[in-house]
Amino acid sequence: MYITCLDVEGVLVPEIWIAFSEASGIPELKRTTRDEPDYNKLMNWRLGILKEHGLGLKEIQDTIAKIEPLPGAREFLDELRSFSQVILISDTFTQFATPLMEKLGWPTLFCNTLEVAENGTITGFKMRIANSKLSTVKALQSIGFETIASGDSYNDLGMIRASKAGFLFRSTEQIKADNPDLPAYEEYSELLAAIKAAMAD
Repeated sequence: MYITCLDVEGVLVPEIWIAFSEASGIPELKRTTRDEPDYNKLMNWRLGILKEHGLGLKEIQDTIAKIEPLPGAREFLDELRSFSQVILISDTFTQFATPLMEKLGWPTLFCNTLEVAENGTITGFKMRIANSKLSTVKALQSIGFETIASGDSYNDLGMIRASKAGFLFRSTEQIKADNPDLPAYEEYSELLAAIKAAMAD
């Protein structure tokens, strides 16, 4: 029995923080897990910038409301779900992801939660579990599932390498160069074919 585990941002939807960086005119917020492997460090740095500029959850949600899934993502996910159980595993937050999940047809999503004050200031964040992607894959394996995983960033490498089959998707040249043994794809059709082949193996 297989479960396919997918990253969300950069794979199915644009990077939320890059979109917000462009909308807010704050270039520093373009930094993502493609650039910074330590997610806690990255998030604390982001929250500091938001505080400095007086920005909160509402401003980010206003940007997210305008974000659409990447071209072909919904169709890819629909086809994938026709032959595999699928769980999206993301380091994003429920307060960010819900509108995007609606646009993707409400797939199962495991993510984290923001701590938000009454005035909308983001005061902190609560991670569901340490190393959430790798931990989730190992937990699925412990209850009898084989996993197939794909993502684009440093924080996806653990789940990709721990799975029976794992693939980079639209990753950076640096991550691909650092992990030459991992198959890397740019098109949804290629990723679908690779997942089907892994399940048939």
